[in-house]
Amino acid sequence: AANASALAAENRVFAGTINGAAALTVMVTKAAADSTLARVVKMVAEAETQKSATQRFTDRFERVFVPVILGVVVLLLFAPFVIDETFAHSFYRAMAVLVSASPCALAIATPSAVLSGVARAARGGVLIKGGAHLETLGAITAIAFDKTGTLTEGKPQLTDVLPTQGTTETELMQTAVAVETQSDHPLAAAIVSGAASRLPAEIGRLRALNVKALVGFGVQAEIDGATVLLGKPGLFTKNETLPDEVRETIEKLQSSGRTVMVVKSANRFLGVFGLMDTPRDSAREVISELHRLGIKQSIMLTGDNQSVADAVAKQVGIRVARGDLLPEQKVAVIVQLAGSSTGVAMVGDGVNDAPAMANATVGIAMGAGGSDVALETADIALMADDLRALPFAVGLSRASRSIIRQNLWASLGMVAILIPATIFGFAGIGVAVALHEGSTLLVVVNALRLLAYRDPRALTRAVHS
Repeated sequence: AANASALAAENRVFAGTINGAAALTVMVTKAAADSTLARVVKMVAEAETQKSATQRFTDRFERVFVPVILGVVVLLLFAPFVIDETFAHSFYRAMAVLVSASPCALAIATPSAVLSGVARAARGGVLIKGGAHLETLGAITAIAFDKTGTLTEGKPQLTDVLPTQGTTETELMQTAVAVETQSDHPLAAAIVSGAASRLPAEIGRLRALNVKALVGFGVQAEIDGATVLLGKPGLFTKNETLPDEVRETIEKLQSSGRTVMVVKSANRFLGVFGLMDTPRDSAREVISELHRLGIKQSIMLTGDNQSVADAVAKQVGIRVARGDLLPEQKVAVIVQLAGSSTGVAMVGDGVNDAPAMANATVGIAMGAGGSDVALETADIALMADDLRALPFAVGLSRASRSIIRQNLWASLGMVAILIPATIFGFAGIGVAVALHEGSTLLVVVNALRLLAYRDPRALTRAVHS
């Protein structure tokens, strides 16, 4: 129950599961209010109350515009005292101005587009928490990605086990497994899984105590009274120099794109592990599509060595790769980009990347359907673990911004034409009503076009089929 998310799929029970004839014991790990569905309902309710920058502008505009128009209408009622006309004519003209200046189309221009955009995103498996984030995503030109689990599969495989001279492979793997079985990090799971397939009979013979995570570096534990450190090379170079044998092994593995983990027990280095996390099949296609949509900066942020970061970035088409970053350094990079004129979206798994996502202009979580932190931290959640939903979300947000601008120009333009036309008598109240109501219908119909926005994923599937 302490780590229910790590259980295999066949050991999990979801709401609505039907049991057969046998008895079944089930442990509840979350209350009903904490379920994914309940959180989605809550997020959608909150999204309806969040106003975008354009909505806030129209609200401010209406607060000034409406009193001014009412004042003009009152003044028009006193026109017979200034010009030679009847009160009935002045009253008719004042009512025509009141009708033509009514900001109905302006009031509905942005909300109708936002609701259509959010609804279309939901149909495509993307949860957007309000119009503010829908519009903001459409304006940014920089996107930063976490590497592990976002651009890569998030399922690293153990590829190399290289003990140092005087250490056996069995000793190295036994020590590593004793520590990593108590960690939920993807690299830890890869080492345990790889060791189980290589030396199944030797696994579990040692027990680690006082296991402590060293955030951004690795793990520390005690085995038979000796302090064991397991982690990235930077864990060991802070206060000492790596032996030549270990350093050369690390350089060789990193040059081939491996993620490296070093093991040290007491004062003795036991060896080095090499792991490989393959890029997602769709990653290169997604990055290319984002560049086509107008994303000028694509950045990858990772704690892996810079050479590994460069290798992955080259494979998927990322333009800038930043490696050897601690979590706080990732946040610093995002804060700097978010403060620029372009803004930045941060795409991550919603767990380790939560601080960076929270500081980005827009935080986007991958696979948020099963991640509590993702739904709480991200502004936009890709509910399926499908990176191809990202170009869809960006394209939809850009289309939404375009339609919002069209609606604003249409509504404000109609008001700007009708007010002078009715004041100077070029249009009567009948024409004012027809054009006013027509502009309202126009902006609604224009906003509903977003519901027909084409998902690039559907087009790709159609081409391949």
